[in-house]
Amino acid sequence: MIRARIAGMGSYLPKNVLTNVELSKTVDTSDEWITQRTGIRQRHLMGENETVSDMAVVAAQRALANAGLNTDDVDGIVCATSTPDNIFPSTAVRIQGKLGIKKAFSYDVQAACAGFGNALNAADNHIRLGQAKTILVVGADALTRLLNWEDRITCVLFGDGAGVFVLQASEGRGDISDHGILDLHIGSNGDLYDALYVHDKSFLEAPETIYMNGREIYKHAVSTMCEEAAKLLKRNEITKDDVDWLIPHQANSRIITAVAERLGLPMEKVVLTVANHANTSAASVPLAFDTARQQGKLRDGDLIVMETFGGGLTWGSSLIRL
Repeated sequence: MIRARIAGMGSYLPKNVLTNVELSKTVDTSDEWITQRTGIRQRHLMGENETVSDMAVVAAQRALANAGLNTDDVDGIVCATSTPDNIFPSTAVRIQGKLGIKKAFSYDVQAACAGFGNALNAADNHIRLGQAKTILVVGADALTRLLNWEDRITCVLFGDGAGVFVLQASEGRGDISDHGILDLHIGSNGDLYDALYVHDKSFLEAPETIYMNGREIYKHAVSTMCEEAAKLLKRNEITKDDVDWLIPHQANSRIITAVAERLGLPMEKVVLTVANHANTSAASVPLAFDTARQQGKLRDGDLIVMETFGGGLTWGSSLIRL
């Protein structure tokens, strides 16, 4: 059977870094308060003249280089973002143009912080159906552009960045020993829409600020990610001991620790990057993947559980063998 395999990955973080200490000079907060409650120590901020597509292009170029491919090999681009360059056309089309790719489909996916899981699901389907052989799956966001910098609850949580997977079609046997995406699931619950959203002044004006009900998000993030991971393991007849890495959405270290504990996974098997990146929304998971790769943690054949979770509420889970 045809599997979608991760042939390469790349990421990008803006040069501007804002530490908790620096933030505490303008907001009623402290490094200790932020670190204890979130695990975050710093975040990267997109430059004044940068765009989300600019960040994504650099990450895509690095991912293609990592895969040993060039832009002529790309059949499609699926971009997850909640902060597009424009209302339309899509940010994926901007990325395509800036990369000089002439023959590819391109479109955006919007599922807040769970966007990358949805984009991965879409790209996996394209490859399984034989519609494409090589797809760039992009997660890129600049949620710092949506923050009220006087709200100490939300302004400490987010950062900007981009991450990209290069997915390629490969042949597999159709069992758990295959390399690539082995299983996927996405979901949402619109009844919890108001737990995390952006206040919009109007359709044509700039968004105002992010609103978040922290307690509701914590509760549903932990329970949903645990349930999704457990379903993946059961459906594929494997146990937690078979898992090499858990790579979850990097929103809050307390959420990630709680998920690992409930799943019975030691923190040594969890990729944790939130301290340096903060919550980069749709870029969170691919950034964590690429950071782990650069640190030499990921090995060929590793079995990975990937979890995304965001406003909507939305979520996605994947079982991947490198």
